[in-house]
Amino acid sequence: MLQVQLAVAADPVEVGRARRWVRAQVLAFGADPGAPFAETLVLVVSELVTNAVVHTGRPAALRLSWPPDPAAPLRVEVADASGTAPAPRHAAASATNGRGLELVELLCARWGWYPQGSGKLVWCELDRAPLADGGSAREHGMLTA
Repeated sequence: MLQVQLAVAADPVEVGRARRWVRAQVLAFGADPGAPFAETLVLVVSELVTNAVVHTGRPAALRLSWPPDPAAPLRVEVADASGTAPAPRHAAASATNGRGLELVELLCARWGWYPQGSGKLVWCELDRAPLADGGSAREHGMLTA
């Protein structure tokens, strides 16, 4: 199991840095950065890091666990110092935010959270296998440009 970690400052610009870091990790692990799971991984990390730094205003730690078995899911963890539980919302169609955890729930095999010290750890597991018909999440209307 390969594990890597990135310290994330309490600044919204860190979300973009986290996305770039994840893309670099996909390459470092020898995977295709254009693969459907890689696009989904970047989106999920973006949503979880956004929640951690924007909604808590505190630094966070982003961890990726990459099993050598391609059939095993990737695990993403974001730990922050806020004890507030993550609460999925169902945003109105006209809303410009509020869909982060809903996307995580839709795109990941599993997700959850647990208290950790005075804060929490939010985790999700993402399958690397393509969708049953070989398409990507974008092709299925789950992601937009």
